[in-house]
Amino acid sequence: MKRLLFSAVSLETGGIEKALVTLLNYLSHQRSNGKSKYEITLVLEKKEGIFLNELNKNIKILEYRPSNNKIVLIRKFINFFKRLKFKSKYKNKFDFACSYATYSLPASFVAREASENTCLWVHSEYMSMLKNNEKEYINFFEKLHIQDFKKIVFVSNNSREIFINTFKKIESIKQEYKNIEEKTEVIHNLINYTEIVTKSNEKVEDVNKREIYTFLHVGRQTEEDKKITRILKSAQKLKEDGYKFRILLVGKGKNTEDYKKEAKNLNIENEVIFLGQKKNPYPYFKLSNCLILTSEYEGFPVVYTEAFILELPIITTDVSDAKTEIEGKYGIVVEKNINSIYNAMKEAIEKGITIKEKFDYKRYNMEIIEKITKLINN
Repeated sequence: MKRLLFSAVSLETGGIEKALVTLLNYLSHQRSNGKSKYEITLVLEKKEGIFLNELNKNIKILEYRPSNNKIVLIRKFINFFKRLKFKSKYKNKFDFACSYATYSLPASFVAREASENTCLWVHSEYMSMLKNNEKEYINFFEKLHIQDFKKIVFVSNNSREIFINTFKKIESIKQEYKNIEEKTEVIHNLINYTEIVTKSNEKVEDVNKREIYTFLHVGRQTEEDKKITRILKSAQKLKEDGYKFRILLVGKGKNTEDYKKEAKNLNIENEVIFLGQKKNPYPYFKLSNCLILTSEYEGFPVVYTEAFILELPIITTDVSDAKTEIEGKYGIVVEKNINSIYNAMKEAIEKGITIKEKFDYKRYNMEIIEKITKLINN
């Protein structure tokens, strides 16, 4: 039996957290000769979140919570001994270790100490997040000690290409990044098709099916990346032009209250419905005509594949691999501006959006499973 360790921040609601739970549950069910193939440990900075109860009971959960003491010397002293304690107990005790929360320094530390067979999972497109500052981008990954990871996994080809091209510029200066391309790989997030379809049939009481065109946004409500103000301002134009529609917003975030105030200011509070955080968002896919994402940047959104499965067409800004994975197949890819988003929403209301390709979830999952198995056994 192989011992696997995954490290993350918490299991609060979000695409990354849902993808992690799906992956861990899948691995925990794998058997060989009647016995479990993997003994799995999940290390969290905060042992909390709505997805905790969705983890299989045979997955061990540990908490590695760094001190946030305001006094620098005390904080450093406490964290030094926390690191020492973790090293003494878990140094290279696992056959495979993965830092699943890209941005987390503690998660990186835990994974690198736990095994020699290590992996860093990159979920977002950090160059755009860092406003195309190559120096900050390199510094971000260097703080994570990427040179010490055996593999670096990206969820989109776009993110991987940006990473390779950026680090190739400095490989002649820093030899540890020579041939770094060989360390990288693209693996999409595993999906639980049966669970998604089953949960989509559950009844909800806060929204009814209506004969009105319904847009759906599912995700964290933060303006710096999700840019939900683009949806709101596009909705204002649609209403001014006399179109009838509604927008369901599933999720929450630091800007939720700002969005509610903006909807009121734009006189669209009757068209925009804030549903809050949902453990099961899938019934709202069934109540909608179109999924809409207006993000500034993404890795490869889990909500894309959820929409593929539930046959909900997509309007999305040009993020991640949208041009190759969405356009001409599952929906419309638009520019990152209000006019482009407005025109796509208008077209959807007037003509609808046709899905032109059947999503083969079995093939999709099989390719991912093959890559993950190879990663673990590397």
